Amino acid sequence: MFNPGNRVSLVDENISGNVVSVDGNSVSIITDDGFQLTFQKQALIVEDSELFKNMSQASNVNDPEWFEKHKSVSNPVNLKTKNNRQGPMEVDLHIHHLTASTRGMSNYDMLTLQIETAKKRLEFAIQKKISSVVFIHGVGQGVLREELKFLFGHYSGLRYFDASYSNYGLGATQVEISSNAKLI
Repeated sequence: MFNPGNRVSLVDENISGNVVSVDGNSVSIITDDGFQLTFQKQALIVEDSELFKNMSQASNVNDPEWFEKHKSVSNPVNLKTKNNRQGPMEVDLHIHHLTASTRGMSNYDMLTLQIETAKKRLEFAIQKKISSVVFIHGVGQGVLREELKFLFGHYSGLRYFDASYSNYGLGATQVEISSNAKLI
């Protein structure tokens, strides 16, 4: 049902994107905003499917008549599921992922691009109520890591710590975002 390249939407949130990979019950997508996120299959729907077309035409998908009509679908969609994400959103801040070339950029320019990217992705996560983000910064001399901590200190409702060593080594920081997180 889900194949790389398929256009999909979340059933209960306003997030759409294209399928990158499918692993068992997990589907990784690149959102329209450029973020790679992973969801369980039941949280997604292929946009050109008959069920998606019916949902788009329904005035209220929680309407009992609509639900009764569609509950016999072979792969039922749980319309009330909210936390189907598997693992945190990842943001790779390595400079080669952010720009095609660093020619003519000073260290300050590169650091500024990395921090601005982190800030935009963090704001996106707060807006979309994404509860966990891993910022991959690498080990290096620790300058980017310290700048990230300074950035996170400007927000209430965040908790940050070293990300899983087994997944990222020493080069990543995980941020847990509460539902009332905001810039202070």
